[in-house]
Amino acid sequence: MKQIALLGSTGSIGTQTLDIIRKQSKILKVYVLYAKNNVELLIKQAREFLPEIVIIANESKYKQLKNGLKNFPIKVFSGTDAILQVIGSKHVDIVLIAIVGYAGLKPIINAIKAKKTIALANKETLVLAGELITKLAKDYNTTILPIDSEHSAIFQCLIGEKNDTIDRIILTASGGPFRTFPLEKLKYISKKEALRHPNWLMGEKTTIDSATLMNKGFEVIEAKWLFGVNSKQIQILIHPQSIIHSMVQFKDTSIKAQLGIPNMHLPIQFALTYPERLNSNFNQLDFTKYNHLTFEEVDTIRFPNLNLAFEAIRQGGNMPCILNAANEVVVDAFLQEKIKFTTMSKIIEKSMQLPTFIGSPTYEDLIETNNVTRIMTLEIIKQFA
Repeated sequence: MKQIALLGSTGSIGTQTLDIIRKQSKILKVYVLYAKNNVELLIKQAREFLPEIVIIANESKYKQLKNGLKNFPIKVFSGTDAILQVIGSKHVDIVLIAIVGYAGLKPIINAIKAKKTIALANKETLVLAGELITKLAKDYNTTILPIDSEHSAIFQCLIGEKNDTIDRIILTASGGPFRTFPLEKLKYISKKEALRHPNWLMGEKTTIDSATLMNKGFEVIEAKWLFGVNSKQIQILIHPQSIIHSMVQFKDTSIKAQLGIPNMHLPIQFALTYPERLNSNFNQLDFTKYNHLTFEEVDTIRFPNLNLAFEAIRQGGNMPCILNAANEVVVDAFLQEKIKFTTMSKIIEKSMQLPTFIGSPTYEDLIETNNVTRIMTLEIIKQFA
């Protein structure tokens, strides 16, 4: 029985993780549930799965959570510090980090130091602190298993292979809802349109990142750290059908690919049960129905965020942290309908020019970089609002 600390249980990845645990209850059990704000759903989840501990980050909702679980044998806490303490419990086997954005940084560091197996659905932590995280994981001999469908695909392709045989990694991208949208109309895209992804059901922030392809830029940075390659070894390929989740080409020119119907349940289950492969009732790929798979080069004029991501990789240091912080701020502003869709990349580019560059940032440097960038980005937004 593997006991899971599920961070971000009420989000898209969190609820799908609970689907897996529900179906694999003989080998998987929830030990901790942690959510930011959605106390109603958290109470419902806790009543069904009966974890040992439930935590709500928003302290103002602690009383509601406590009252909602008063007749259940569950320990209830609030605040972000609570999860940092609980992660290290000897009863926790796997920490699944489905918190979005910068908020996942402290939990992953604590989980590494506690030598827990980490199932990672938060790509931003490796974006903003990839060098720090990978060094810590090596020092503490901690395993990080990717949940992103693309990185799970690469991980699966590399099983039994040596990293020094990799020629290139091919990250596939659906192209999102605006792959063929008229360029001159991009600036008029509404929040509702941007949240309508053609293939995947995700949270709002991740969906907007998919629409701008910033998520793909983040995935390039994440792949660099997860698989020990450089950015020149990573190619992005538009694949609208999202059947091939990613590929690896080896030095002998052979290519391995991982395929499947778009469904996050599969990479989540693979991470939680690795190295085993379990039976499932997921939809199977029928090649007679998907007999036309297409591929395209990336249009960086349409998706300028990709160039910004590669520039952040080229500079290194704290620049990916700056990129991530600026992106989180502009996505939030777009979701609040304060700025236009095409304005986001313009603001990010300006933000990348302002904070002090640090070549080898410490953890404290990254915290300062994140805070300063957010403040500066908010000021830039005022110029465009």
